[in-house]
Amino acid sequence: MTEARKERNGAMPRSAARLGAVQALYQLDLDPDADADSVVAEFEAHRLGREIEGALYARADRALFADIVRGVAARGAEIDRLLGSVLAEGWPLERLESVLRAILRAGTYELLARPDIPTAVIINEYVDVAHAFFDDAEPGFANGVLDRLAKEIRA
Repeated sequence: MTEARKERNGAMPRSAARLGAVQALYQLDLDPDADADSVVAEFEAHRLGREIEGALYARADRALFADIVRGVAARGAEIDRLLGSVLAEGWPLERLESVLRAILRAGTYELLARPDIPTAVIINEYVDVAHAFFDDAEPGFANGVLDRLAKEIRA
């Protein structure tokens, strides 16, 4: 499928929303005083679909973006508990790199709260996001964790 066709079908804006949500969740993770609503507003006003330092950021599905960020913030304890249940013993969630935590939290939220989105789409999208940030084992790790969670959540 061509990029233009993906854009018309909504795939590109949804992918951009997920990437933006991971960035927003990373920001929230680094600043415990920030709240989801203010970060969503900041991203919508200054980042999503904007040109920043000469790079044009893709148009994002703003509703999906906001849903993921606010949903992870609202259900954070539940999401972290679920993630902790599938991580290897001795690997608490806090031990993972912040961006990887954000990817796993966003993917877990969608598995929990977005039954309208197929499991395979959610997992593939967040593996793609992981590839945007990591070159090593992290994308495979994200795939494994989200796959295990999907089997529990969507059984």
